[in-house]
Amino acid sequence: MKDAIHLARLLRLDEITSVAIPSVDQEAARDLVRGREDCRADLMRARHRLSKLLLRHGLVYYGGDAWTGKHDIWLRHEALPQLTSRATRLTFDNDYEAVLAVKARRDRLDATIEEMAAGSEFTPVVRRLGCLRGVSTLTGFGLAVEIGDWHRFTGNSIGTFVGLTPSEHSSGESKARGSITKTGNGHARRLLVEAAWHHRARYRVGKTMRDRWDLAPAAARIRGDEGNRRLHHRWVRFIDRKKRNTVANTAIARELAGWCWSLAVLDDMD
Repeated sequence: MKDAIHLARLLRLDEITSVAIPSVDQEAARDLVRGREDCRADLMRARHRLSKLLLRHGLVYYGGDAWTGKHDIWLRHEALPQLTSRATRLTFDNDYEAVLAVKARRDRLDATIEEMAAGSEFTPVVRRLGCLRGVSTLTGFGLAVEIGDWHRFTGNSIGTFVGLTPSEHSSGESKARGSITKTGNGHARRLLVEAAWHHRARYRVGKTMRDRWDLAPAAARIRGDEGNRRLHHRWVRFIDRKKRNTVANTAIARELAGWCWSLAVLDDMD
């Protein structure tokens, strides 16, 4: 009885916060996405162990980006032969096999997510989110399952949910802004921060973007193009003002969250 009275008073004062309860399928999809993120972290650690083993023996790769096909050839045909100790070579084999095993596990999860993103309840949202730069199928699916019911938020409030709004310290009439709160859904925040970096480069509609646009409604394509132009323009302004890249990217990620929200709640029709 006391709980019912308390809830009735909160309802009268409009102080009850609604929450979205995920379905069984939504919770399963969220587990899949988070399992993939754990696998990504495992792969980073495995690669780190292997690279640091070689670094301790003075072997550093200068042939371009690491963990590419060219880098893999260097590992097997140039770096490994320079390890003279049998124990060190066994350690290399163990670390190298760990990298391959975790990468294979990640690729299997990626394939499953791609399949679900193409034919599930999340497909319309994923395709609309894909109209924004940096939001690939994996990123769009991750945002879709982490956010769940997008209609709970507005373009402004979703930034708070993912912890991208600046903290505030107030005393009397003075207000001081601090670093972002980092509260709420950290998985969605990481996806948005990584996607925001893509808007720094000059905006050009390439084949990858056009292929995504072909899967989305016309209204989403137009909205996505507006968002891409706006976010790149914001990056240019931050660069002109000599803002630190990390500060600028956080601000872009916060605005990107709003653009994602506007696409997610857009009606799925031409």
